[in-house]
Amino acid sequence: MTGSITIVTGPAGAGKSSVARRVASARRLAVHLHTDDFWGFIAAGGVLPYLPEADAQNHTVLDAIAAAAFAYAEGGYEVVADGVVGPWMLDHYTRPATAHPGIPLRYIVLRPDLAVTLRRAQARTATDALTDGDVVADLWHKFSNLGALESHVIDTSGLELGETVQAVEAAMVSADYVLT
Repeated sequence: MTGSITIVTGPAGAGKSSVARRVASARRLAVHLHTDDFWGFIAAGGVLPYLPEADAQNHTVLDAIAAAAFAYAEGGYEVVADGVVGPWMLDHYTRPATAHPGIPLRYIVLRPDLAVTLRRAQARTATDALTDGDVVADLWHKFSNLGALESHVIDTSGLELGETVQAVEAAMVSADYVLT
């Protein structure tokens, strides 16, 4: 039995982790791949991932995340991976997907409006949470026009957590969110 991979992405403060955790835990055989953890595995020499000098590091980390996602999916798990995966980094998933044609790869972008994103991000209390308004706004702008992938966006501005979970679950059964 082969699983699937669903990338739940968007700017900081979009609710990716909360949604992915709930979606994954509601399944029979699933993994919530909390990708922020992969940056935490770097014990020495790590660079904050939103800094320009982190580019090489970020490519390495995304390769590791995608490898883990495909390994779990090969084992039959539905993988729900949350993290900042803009179109500029999506190839870390789409490249290995060609070697795994039986594993559906979905891309779902949670994108509340900028004011909601900033409010949610700045309300986070975890010690390592990204709350810097300038950085959050920059990430939001990077997700503001996705071109051909704009159809993968769910506007969560007016949605509560449960409603967003329902929207993501609906997207997961729709062919519209599968990357080809």
